[in-house]
Amino acid sequence: MNELRNIERELFRFRRRLILAAGVVVLSFALLIGRWLWLQVVRHRQFSTQAQDNRIALVPIPPQRGLILDRNGIILASNYAAYTLEITASKVKGTLQQTIDALKAIVPITPFDERRFNNLLAQSRRFESLPILNKLTDDQVARFVAQRFRFPGVNVRARLFRSYPLGALGCHLLGYIGRINQTEQQRIDDSDDASNYLGTDHIGKLGVEQAYEKELHGVTGYEEVEVNATGRPVRKIKTVPATPGQNLVLGVDIRLQKLIEDLYGKRRGACVAIDPRNGEVLTFVSMPTFDPNLFVDGIDQANWDALNTSPDRPLLNRVLRGTFPPGSTYKPYLAMGALTDGIRTAQWSFRDPGFFMFAGHRFRDDVPGGHGVVDMHKAIAVSCDVYFYMVAHDWGVDGMANYTTKYSFGQATGIDLKGEAKGVLPSKAWKRKAFRSPAQKVWYPGDTISLGIGQGYNTFTPLQMATALSTLANQGTRYAPRVVRAIEDMESRRFTPVQAPVAERIDMNPAYWQVVHGGMMAVNQPGGTGADAFKGAPYTSAGKTGTAQVFTVGQNQTYDVKDVAHHLRDHALYVVYAPAENPVIALAMIVENAGFGGAAAAPIARKALDYHLLGLYPTDDEIEKISGTRPQPVQFVYAGEREGVPPIPGAKPPPAPAASAPQGAASAAAAAAPGPSAPAASAAAKASPTAFDADALGNALRVACTAGLRAPLFTRFGARPDVTDESEGVRL
Repeated sequence: MNELRNIERELFRFRRRLILAAGVVVLSFALLIGRWLWLQVVRHRQFSTQAQDNRIALVPIPPQRGLILDRNGIILASNYAAYTLEITASKVKGTLQQTIDALKAIVPITPFDERRFNNLLAQSRRFESLPILNKLTDDQVARFVAQRFRFPGVNVRARLFRSYPLGALGCHLLGYIGRINQTEQQRIDDSDDASNYLGTDHIGKLGVEQAYEKELHGVTGYEEVEVNATGRPVRKIKTVPATPGQNLVLGVDIRLQKLIEDLYGKRRGACVAIDPRNGEVLTFVSMPTFDPNLFVDGIDQANWDALNTSPDRPLLNRVLRGTFPPGSTYKPYLAMGALTDGIRTAQWSFRDPGFFMFAGHRFRDDVPGGHGVVDMHKAIAVSCDVYFYMVAHDWGVDGMANYTTKYSFGQATGIDLKGEAKGVLPSKAWKRKAFRSPAQKVWYPGDTISLGIGQGYNTFTPLQMATALSTLANQGTRYAPRVVRAIEDMESRRFTPVQAPVAERIDMNPAYWQVVHGGMMAVNQPGGTGADAFKGAPYTSAGKTGTAQVFTVGQNQTYDVKDVAHHLRDHALYVVYAPAENPVIALAMIVENAGFGGAAAAPIARKALDYHLLGLYPTDDEIEKISGTRPQPVQFVYAGEREGVPPIPGAKPPPAPAASAPQGAASAAAAAAPGPSAPAASAAAKASPTAFDADALGNALRVACTAGLRAPLFTRFGARPDVTDESEGVRL
């Protein structure tokens, strides 16, 4: 018997299944529509941007680095374009060495190029494009391009290279640029300026290049490039050009700088000149020098070893980092302080026996029989040691330190360069901190005596000496020195002056200042220690000679230059400002191991002042007579509209023929074509970083200025703490 079908029940099941299926369909469409709304409406902007980013690549355009010019527009650092052969290690087929070996058959890759590339590769990421050969010729570019298909990951790029057209001239001031290392890259990545260094692989390392990196670098531009699915560029959509770095005008007169470097010849030392009216640095000489162009592409091992192992230490910036005993150039500040603190009056005098006795020890003068009756004026003029031994003894170390620190001694001057040393301005507190053993921490009364003549623990940088002198010259206003005089405003395309800030104002009694000023003027007049060098000068000047001992001479010994090794001979120092009535230049200099300051240093200062004040450039024969080395000519090029440089306020035009020097002087400025961009030939020579023969200058034989006494009761001239401080610099 057949079972009857229940139509109603089947219809119910069908309807239920239909409704369920319809619900599933409706729900599915609802989910699809909702997802579509979410992607196409709610998150449209986000995904549209991502799609655009996938389609468009941003290629950085490194900016052109700013120029560095001297105060008259002579180019000190510039740029030029050249081709480089570069390898991206991640895109190379086969091994990297196989690719390099194959490239050697096309272009001349030297072992040095290969070592430099491997060093860069070790410090970089494999997807970065690294140069293996710089400055390709057109012929080399053509040979490679013809076979480029064989070398995936290898390309030719046009790059800008930094150039220092005057070579070693002013190298310690300018510094140099070099490839960004890992430490610098990490610092850039952690800074707010990381995006501005995309595509940049060089950065300022020293000097102005380092201190003004932000201004010189500029603003990176970019290109928007449409790419396909494989990442290959299809078309260029948009270009935002890079903003070139700002051009800098230094306060330095590079002709004066060249003259002083020529006058040093092969000797070591440093010379700084400052305009006391505003703190501008006029010269920044550290001898010997080096060629900064060696570092731009990576220095080779032979040159690095020659520079790094040279006993003359050409890489040391003596102006900022070298510290020297100031010798007798310290006496004017002690005289000013002794008057101010009531230690001495200008009229106080005594009969100089030629020595000062203390605790049974004889502190000698350089004149065995003494200088006769001596007051403060004469003590400065003839550099009487005994007078200042007594001042130091009566004043005390802390009194001297508290006063002279106002002139920048023992502290950073605030110059707009990095790496400045503070030197040592000794005090009781300093000695407790500098030494380890309890006996050495004690300041003994005998330690104070030699400080009166700028010996003992005193060590200052030439920059501190020049800053102090300019402060004395302008009667109390200490500026933080500035090497950059003006910076180009990239919007107005004009140079904006840079003002040196006032670091301190010293309250000087005009009557006291006149006493010290008069004594320093007498130094360069008949009877003074600098008179020979300034004989016949048509301007007035105020100076002070100094001779600083490098080692201790025994109590009963006599200093004889012929019996002393060259590196142990006295340093020659000289400081001067001129014109005395209204100073426009304050110059401090030291010639290492050269003997008496009046004979070795003052003649260089005289020629420098003659040029700065009168425009008189010495002949090559005169330079050779002082330096012992024949100067070599260099070519000066003035920047102008051709380089996009706006007019420089206060710049002097190129000199006319024979305007700077007597005829025949190679160091004088040669004729220049009219116009600010015309090149001008100059005579001056780049000094070689080689050893110096002190005998060539005629070192004067002289009696030691003080006895060699036993520590700890008395300070040895060569003494230094057994705990060294990096901020104190390098004692020389």
